[in-house]
Amino acid sequence: MSLPTWAFWVALGAMIIGLFGVFVPILPDVVFIWFVILIYAIAEGFATIDPLTFIVLTFIGALGFSAEFWMSQAGAKVSGASTWSILAGILLGAVGAVIGLIFFGIGAVPGAFLGALIGLILAEWYQRRDWRKTLKVVAGWLAGYLASVAVQLSIGIWMILIFVWQVLRG
Repeated sequence: MSLPTWAFWVALGAMIIGLFGVFVPILPDVVFIWFVILIYAIAEGFATIDPLTFIVLTFIGALGFSAEFWMSQAGAKVSGASTWSILAGILLGAVGAVIGLIFFGIGAVPGAFLGALIGLILAEWYQRRDWRKTLKVVAGWLAGYLASVAVQLSIGIWMILIFVWQVLRG
């Protein structure tokens, strides 16, 4: 089933908003781009976005979605964070996501970011009692997070380009 041209442009516009979400945590990001592609593919009966293409987009979308988590943790580990500090960051990141979503209205992503940062700082300082080493670990975590933004942006752009290529190819 072929969709009208306006459906393509609406989907493309929504995906571009998703790209901005990579930089602005209150906006949706790579997951939103994937979701728009899913809706488009279902609406058109997987005619232009065939199942194989959708599987590929799902795989790279999952990499983009998870990049923020594993790259920030890897940055912390490389800069000397202990396993306990990383676990504290993960735990408080999850708590921050719930609190941010439910209570403060800031959203799950900013809440997770702040929670993970606070967890990492508290656990590192508690273990080492040295602000210089703690700040080094936090800098590594932030470097990993910023690298994940670049990865998410690249993946988001690739997802959009694959979508456009498939739809225009017919």
